[in-house]
Amino acid sequence: MTTGTATVWRTAAHFVAHPPPADWRDALANRIGRRPRRVGLWTELAMYGARCCLDAAGEVALPNDARLRVASLRGAWGATHAGLAQLDAGLPMPFTFMQSQPALMLAEVGRCLEWQGDASFMLCRDPQRLLQLSKLSASSGGLLFGIVEEERNGESPRSEWWRLVPA
Repeated sequence: MTTGTATVWRTAAHFVAHPPPADWRDALANRIGRRPRRVGLWTELAMYGARCCLDAAGEVALPNDARLRVASLRGAWGATHAGLAQLDAGLPMPFTFMQSQPALMLAEVGRCLEWQGDASFMLCRDPQRLLQLSKLSASSGGLLFGIVEEERNGESPRSEWWRLVPA
């Protein structure tokens, strides 16, 4: 339902893993029927949260015209630092570098959800602002919005997701 040019949104599901349960990696592998390979912790956290949120919304798949938006303060922090250390050690373009790339995370989340579509990532300090902007560009398929953070400086990992649909 729209009023003027603004869409009214309904939260179909909100999933929070902060911190994730001890067996979250096993739960992800069981749910998607495989162990994620060659992806870093940050990508696995995103896959886990996105899949759990879609399950909580009662959706088998994300609609093709839905938007996927992911926010983070630091992105794949661990993989980025590991890749830089490997580069400093003289290794040529280490594999860890690939794990630091947000595009890989978006592709793996899409694969985990058996979905292809409009996806983007933003490093930001104000995820609520990104959520507001994301709602403006979302279509009738709605929005899957996540905030994903690795463990750092004693903070537990976080994968928090919202499935928003037009009301």
